[in-house]
Amino acid sequence: MDTNPSDTTGLPANVLDPDCPSRVIFQRIGDKWASLVVQVLADRPVRFSELRKMVSVVTPKVLTQTLRSLERDGLVTRTVHAQVPPRVDYELTDLGRSLLEPLAQLRKWAEGNVPAILAARDAYDDAQDEALLG
Repeated sequence: MDTNPSDTTGLPANVLDPDCPSRVIFQRIGDKWASLVVQVLADRPVRFSELRKMVSVVTPKVLTQTLRSLERDGLVTRTVHAQVPPRVDYELTDLGRSLLEPLAQLRKWAEGNVPAILAARDAYDDAQDEALLG
C-alpha cells in the first residue's frame, strides 16, 4: 500500500508533476519572504509592524500578500484584538510549526555553504569574463 501523500485525485503527490498541488505548496515554502516569515514566527505571535522590521526590506504590500497566502494554506493564523487602535497578531499553526525543522536544516546548509557558493560564483564569473576577453 502506498503511504505517500496524495492529491484530491487519489494519485501520489509528485512535486515534479506540473499539475500536482504539491508544486504550489513547494513554491510557497520556497518563496524567500514566506520562509523568513515562518522563521520570525517560530517563537511567538508577532504584530505586523514588528514582523516587517524583523524580516527587513519587504514592502507592506508584499508582506500582506505573503501573510494572506500563508494563512490561506493553513500555516499562519491572524488574530484581531478588539482595541483602539486595532492590534493584529500573526502566529504559526501546528502545520506551520511543522516547517520549522526543515527550514532550520535549509538555513544551516545555506549559512554553512556561503563561502563555497561565493567562491563558485567568483570562479564562474571569472571564466565568463575570460571567455569574453578571450
